[in-house]
This record gives sequence, C-alpha cells and structure tokens, in this order.
Amino acid sequence: MTNGPDPILIAAIAAVVVVVAAIALSYNRFIRQRQLIRNSWSTIDTELRRRYDLIPNLVETVKGYAAHEKDLLERVTAARSAALASTGRPGEQAAAERPLVDGLRGLLAVAESYPGLKASAHFLELQRELANTEDRLAAARRFYNNNVRDYNRRVQSFPSMIMARIFSFGEEDYFEVEEALRSAGAPRAGLS
Repeated sequence: MTNGPDPILIAAIAAVVVVVAAIALSYNRFIRQRQLIRNSWSTIDTELRRRYDLIPNLVETVKGYAAHEKDLLERVTAARSAALASTGRPGEQAAAERPLVDGLRGLLAVAESYPGLKASAHFLELQRELANTEDRLAAARRFYNNNVRDYNRRVQSFPSMIMARIFSFGEEDYFEVEEALRSAGAPRAGLS
C-alpha cells in the first residue's frame, strides 16, 4: 500500500531541477557578459574608426604648412593604414595602435614649430576633434576592460569556472595601451 509519491523521488527530482536551473542561469549569464564585451568592443572600434577618419585631414593640413616633414607624414599615413587593417583581438589591435599614436604625437609636436599652422582654424578644429575622440576612446576602453575584468573573474572563480570549462568560455583579452603611451597621455590640443 502506498500513501502517495515517494519523498525520496520528489527530493531527487527537485535536486535535478535545481541543478539544471543553476546551470541554465550560469550559462545565460556567461552569454550576457560575452555579449556585453562584444558590444563594448564595438564602441572602441567606432572611436578608432573616427580617429582614422580624422587623420588624413590632419595630415593634409600639416602638409600644407610643413611640406618638408614628408617622412613624418608618410609614417603617420602608413601607421594609420596598418592600424585600420588590423582586425585582430584587442591585444593585437593595441599593438597596431602604438605606431599610430606615436606618429600622431609627432605630428602634433611639429605644429609647435609652425606658428601659421598653430593659428589655423582648420588645424585647431581637427586638434579639438582628435582630443575629443581620444577622450571618448579612453572612456570606451575603460568600459570594455571593466566588462572583461568581470567576465574573466567569473571564468576563474569557483564554481562558475566549472561551467566555463564545460561550455568552453575562455578568458577575454584586455585592450591595453603600452606603458609608454599611457604615461605620455592622449594627444592634446594646443589651444593656449
């Protein structure tokens, strides 16, 4: 004679349901975090493209005043092309950005030698746009790296690391600027 469902069976079914729900929630959280990283990377990509679009105008403006700086202008143009062509992981993109940022610094430093260029309204506007873009890029980079940090922490922490390994969620790369660039800061508009 049975008086109803077996309590052991009910407990086992409840345990299975709880485990399956925990797995589903953890998996979905990994998916949400990965999407957030991809979305924040697209913001960085947008700002990088904006920077790339400003560079030809800046080069042409400087060329009009400092034609004998041909080597520098060519290096900036080549660095822009290389950075634009880089579509790799964030670490690879950061490496491609280094020569470009160094070239931009050199280009803006050249302006100091040319009073007519420093006074050019077009050049000043391009400098402002570039400085604005660099600020937005820095903010996007911080947002991206924070998302990567949170995600990587979950990938490395117990018990979520078990889920990460089961479903092949690996660590994501940070978008880091090398120390020499970080200490030098973003290109500044000389508006004094």
